[in-house]
Amino acid sequence: MREHCAHARFVRNLAVEQQSWWRRGRKSAPGYLEQCRQLTAARRENDWLRAGSQTVQQQALRDFDQAMRRFFAGTHRRPTWRKASLHNGFRVVAVEPAHVRRLNRRAGEVWVPKAGWVRFRWSRAMPGARSYRVTLDRSGCWHVAFAVVPAPIAGPGTGNIVGVDRGVAVSAALSTGERLSVPHLSPGRQRRLVLLQRKLARAARGSGRRARVKRGAARLKARDAATRKDWAEKLSTDLARRFDVIRVEDLKITNMSRSARGSIAEPGRNVRQKAGLNREIARSGWGLLVTRLEQKAPRRVEKVNPAHTSQRCSACGHVDRESRESQANFRCTACGFACNADVNAAKNVAAGHAVNARGGDRVTGPVKREPQRNGLLVA
Repeated sequence: MREHCAHARFVRNLAVEQQSWWRRGRKSAPGYLEQCRQLTAARRENDWLRAGSQTVQQQALRDFDQAMRRFFAGTHRRPTWRKASLHNGFRVVAVEPAHVRRLNRRAGEVWVPKAGWVRFRWSRAMPGARSYRVTLDRSGCWHVAFAVVPAPIAGPGTGNIVGVDRGVAVSAALSTGERLSVPHLSPGRQRRLVLLQRKLARAARGSGRRARVKRGAARLKARDAATRKDWAEKLSTDLARRFDVIRVEDLKITNMSRSARGSIAEPGRNVRQKAGLNREIARSGWGLLVTRLEQKAPRRVEKVNPAHTSQRCSACGHVDRESRESQANFRCTACGFACNADVNAAKNVAAGHAVNARGGDRVTGPVKREPQRNGLLVA
């Protein structure tokens, strides 16, 4: 399977190289069919490439072709190089029912070309898988993800609306008064991660000690990421079942988590503080939560303008920055209404209101409905 990862990465990088020299006015870069013909010729001349699976190598070219189509459509970035230390994986398509079999309640087997039957943990139902991707993460764990189109979660039909305010101290505050936070590593594991990172800084590059320390730190980070994903999955399922309309802030997370380092000519200010804030934003799972909501509750997720939602009183509508006494407390300077600041913002999001920049009368902000998207069922 490591050879499959190397072949898929090698073929994709060749396709990226062919695309990199293309400029306007030059002859167009070879497409998928021409690259498949080139792959056939390369397999005929190189024994090490012919020893791998042609299906895996062709699928790498197909994935690159799809990535280029999305890039030209303006929905995704240009495909980049794959590195052996970061990108290890391959895809197998045209999966037949006989290629996946269940051994018991917790285990199953999948047929991998050139490798035979590979055992995996059966974590959830898998109806009608059409393809699967095998990946190797930096902690040394193998994962297999089967691509299926899960059925959307039906709403309760009661017309209930909920607003979700995402933050750092409180990962998700609901307009119902609930405050939820992403569980992180225990204090003991956090201390161990810091010690491993210090050891990594002292280890020589290319040494076996450095590789062992990197694997240890990667295991802790993988545990943290798995916990965050589990939290987002459970919360998104719960919201999709309890409410018919789910409103969230239309946050530009990429812009909010941009580095403040600046340039040599114009260095930034409070760079270390901003870097810490960016890490907390990434650890809060803002984007993952909304993505899973859009997939589980299609056409029921609405994005509202987040302007001044944390400064507006949800009781009287008065806008004043002085009403936000602290990170956790909100007390209206006009009517005296007191509430948790995150819950107050969530109520404003649930109402679908935005406030103009000058803090005048409230206006209804544009609400964006997200289209239905297909999800991935991971086993």
